[in-house]
Amino acid sequence: MPSFIDRVVLHVAGGDGGNGCTSVHREKFKPLAGPDGGDGGHGGDVVLTVDPRVTTLLSYHRSPHQRAGNGTPGMGDWRRGTDGKNLVLPVPEGTVVKDSRGQVIADLVGEGTSVVIAQGGTGGRGNFSLASSKRKAPGFHLLGEPGQAQDITLELKTIADVALVGYPSAGKSSLIAAMSAARPKIADYPFTTLVPNLGVVEAGDVRYTIADVPGLIPGASQGKGLGLDFLRHIERCAVIVHVLDCATLEPGRDPLLSDLDTIEAELAAYSERLGEQEDDPSLTGRVPLMERPRIVVLNKVDVPDAAELAEFVRADIEARGLPVHIISAVAHTGLRPLSFALAGEVERARKAAPATSQRDGEPGATDGSGEPRPVIRPTAVGRREKESVAQVRLLAHPSEGQVYQVRGQRPERWVRQTDFTNDEAVGYLADRLAAAGVEDELVKAGAHAGDTVLIGEVDGGVLFTWEPTMTTGPELLGARGTDLRLETSRRRTNVERRSQYHEMMDAKEAARQQLRDEAAEGLWTDAASWHGDDED
Repeated sequence: MPSFIDRVVLHVAGGDGGNGCTSVHREKFKPLAGPDGGDGGHGGDVVLTVDPRVTTLLSYHRSPHQRAGNGTPGMGDWRRGTDGKNLVLPVPEGTVVKDSRGQVIADLVGEGTSVVIAQGGTGGRGNFSLASSKRKAPGFHLLGEPGQAQDITLELKTIADVALVGYPSAGKSSLIAAMSAARPKIADYPFTTLVPNLGVVEAGDVRYTIADVPGLIPGASQGKGLGLDFLRHIERCAVIVHVLDCATLEPGRDPLLSDLDTIEAELAAYSERLGEQEDDPSLTGRVPLMERPRIVVLNKVDVPDAAELAEFVRADIEARGLPVHIISAVAHTGLRPLSFALAGEVERARKAAPATSQRDGEPGATDGSGEPRPVIRPTAVGRREKESVAQVRLLAHPSEGQVYQVRGQRPERWVRQTDFTNDEAVGYLADRLAAAGVEDELVKAGAHAGDTVLIGEVDGGVLFTWEPTMTTGPELLGARGTDLRLETSRRRTNVERRSQYHEMMDAKEAARQQLRDEAAEGLWTDAASWHGDDED
């Protein structure tokens, strides 16, 4: 069972938004009190945050699927649905987040640093919020949007100032144990170190950390040995220390210069694999990997003949411009000068970091105090042309033949929110698309009435037949989303009531007078005499 995991693939999904509600308020003596359907709650977000108590990605190796809470639907009586709970995932400091294409999303450094990697869906609107002065009684609601789902890669890159690299059994673990309080596993066989180890060293007023990286062998860039998987932990280091074994007993192997050349070649191969986002000084704020200062440490001089070999090759290594320290991690020989030399290099790197972190004037550039300098970009002044919300193109659909595809964030969101089982909701979608200029874009693309239109991607999009002449104005029963009974809800004034009352009374009196005149002219007979004649 692994205990240290520094790379995992995580399947994350934000919570789905809750659907809106269609409801009409019911109250005594108010049969038509209007819509009162509440909005649906928003889905929760998936958030990564740096937690200093977490040191590995092991928990996500065992549980790679993570999903935030869903929003609840809206309810009547203007009750809004509750928002889904955010899912906060703690990660170690130094975690790099990449998307499925390998692009860096975030580099999480510093306690409390967080990033939203999967946003929750927006809750659907209820018919109360859809009501307006022209649509007083909407009989539909909007659906909640699904949460964002994606696959991300988490890579842990240890935060250290100094990195120890070298062949297996070169004494790297012994060196970090002698210089710090770290207690890594030490044994007399290769590849004893299987996971990176960290140690803290104090040299005068300078405090820095050392990372012990598992040993490298020729061909590590092709996957031999432990490969280059653990070299990601030295990407943030300011100083690289080559630990060379002066007491090796392997036949046919030059223990010093060839080891140094081999490790440098493997580092160069790894540097070429790094993308621009991971090795560009303007983006990372760090010196490129192959340009960082090096120090060569000749270890195990306590072994007979090892000291003579170290002095023999010292001049050749210094001729390359590399400082050399001859030490013995077991006997603690030469460790103090080495610790102060490393402290000096770390201190110089720390002082140079703010100046090289970003070019002056770029977003995120810092001033002398190290605080980020804000960059203000004013909005352009003047009239701007109305931007289209959608792009239309003609493509060949696998099953429908030639179709016009509409792509755009807003039209695709409107389609996801539409309940296609409700005719009124479909009409509302048509109104929104027409008002946003989608029909104009279809005309420009050459679409005609009766053509097939696809909104969204080929897989999962919505197909429909385009009818540009569709009208959605007033009809026999009124405009869509209206109730004619609500249009006459205005109360009459006293003057209007008195005037209508007098008109009604005058009309009644005129009708009575007409009946009296007709009776006087003999046009009407007495009903009682008419019944009497029948009896005879």
